[in-house]
Amino acid sequence: MDLRECDGFPPLVVELWGPAALFTRPDAKVERLSYPVMTPSAAVGVLEAIFWKPEFTWQIVAIEVLAPIREGRVRRNETTQVVSREGALRGERVNTASHRTQRASTVLLNVRYRVHAHVVLREHATDPAAKYRDQFRRRVERGACFSQPYLGTREFPAAFGPPSETAPVPLSRDLGIMLHSITHGKDGRDPRSSWFTARLDSGVLHVPELGITVGGAA
Repeated sequence: MDLRECDGFPPLVVELWGPAALFTRPDAKVERLSYPVMTPSAAVGVLEAIFWKPEFTWQIVAIEVLAPIREGRVRRNETTQVVSREGALRGERVNTASHRTQRASTVLLNVRYRVHAHVVLREHATDPAAKYRDQFRRRVERGACFSQPYLGTREFPAAFGPPSETAPVPLSRDLGIMLHSITHGKDGRDPRSSWFTARLDSGVLHVPELGITVGGAA
């Protein structure tokens, strides 16, 4: 598999798996409908749960699908009430009993992925990328993480470990427009989302370095 290098380094690789996953499509307004493959933004979330430092960001290069794509239907309790960030700081809480609703979700079952990603240093970084790469490898080998990684939503925890020799599934298909990443301004506001045209080629989703950015996160 031909993967681009970054500063002379090949991508770091980690394997992820779990009994279920939900990578919600933004065009599904009522029921939750998962993309058939893990999104780059979800992969970044898992990597940051394993190892995060303010000196670098994660750049996803490719996601290999190692298990057949299977879907299932579940019903989940959700709330229609949302507390703003300012409200949360004031101590406001969601009254789940009064605002509970049940929604059906189409999720993925028994997923397994191999994620390839680069450590991209920020301008204020003082240590070389090799230091962070080694720290990440050691954490993956030990199974260490800052917080529990999950597969799209917190109900679906992700297990992780060093990459195996499992071959990707022999499947190619167009996946449509997929969320690439979400960025925020310096104050944590002004969310902007970027997108790309996704395609699975012989079980591999190749992720471009940049997506097409628009205002307003999905």
